[in-house]
Amino acid sequence: MHVLVTGGTGFIGRALCARLKAAGHDVTVLSRRPAEVAGICGDGVAGVGSLDEISPATTLDAVINLAGESIADRRWSAARKQQLIDSRLQTTRDLTRFLNNLSEPPEVFISASAVGYYGATGDRELDENSPPVKEFQHELCRRWEEAARSGETAAGRVCILRLGIVLGPEGGALKKMLPAFRLGLGGPIGDGRQWMSWVHRTDVLNMIDFLLADTGQAGVYNATAPTPVMNRQFAQQLGKALGRPAVLPVPGLVLRMALGELSHLLLTGQNVRPRRFLKAGFQYQYPRLDQALADIISS
Repeated sequence: MHVLVTGGTGFIGRALCARLKAAGHDVTVLSRRPAEVAGICGDGVAGVGSLDEISPATTLDAVINLAGESIADRRWSAARKQQLIDSRLQTTRDLTRFLNNLSEPPEVFISASAVGYYGATGDRELDENSPPVKEFQHELCRRWEEAARSGETAAGRVCILRLGIVLGPEGGALKKMLPAFRLGLGGPIGDGRQWMSWVHRTDVLNMIDFLLADTGQAGVYNATAPTPVMNRQFAQQLGKALGRPAVLPVPGLVLRMALGELSHLLLTGQNVRPRRFLKAGFQYQYPRLDQALADIISS
């Protein structure tokens, strides 16, 4: 199988590329720094700086779109919001145009989105059909998904992954949390009642493998573990996994002053359930948070 990946040098992408290569697939990564791709993703992974470098006659069996700047690494100024939008929409639109020009379309196009699609929905339990609260994070994901769906005429199947909070070693949400928690300075954010719909990175890779292999799968999938937790429970379990106290809260007022509108993302959440993956028979390697954290901390 020949797989084209965008966002291949990111936290999820580099692990995915290594797995695909180890399984014997040919992997090409679209990157702004193509010369660095092999060093990041592994020997034998090819890097291209533009889709124009790929001939329309090239046979691609699958395209996986993980591109997009981190949503939580700085304040949401008007300029920053536009960067978040452009980094997702432009790449996805470029990909769908590229797919339409291929002599032979890929069998499947898998594109990332996020559980932010649902907006700040409080305690309401959500599945793939749940109505959203319309705010910036919903609008961002809605437009991202619409851009991906425009590839439905050019690919055999389109699968959209609404990713939760992805946990794993050497990156993701835990990278920012661990220093404070290791010092015993971690704790809940705000009142700690906001839901955290998390997923182990290994299970995200397994989900992608599942969608690549099962030709009957298409549409939107919540890429989360089946057991979301509240933020205060997450803090307690992370502290327990590290053998440290986790009782020092981060006041919501402090976050609002420091991060502005971005604080809304951290002080609210979504209680998301992966109904479609469960119905399809997907088997989780890390269905519980304590299992996931034990694996990550040990590595």
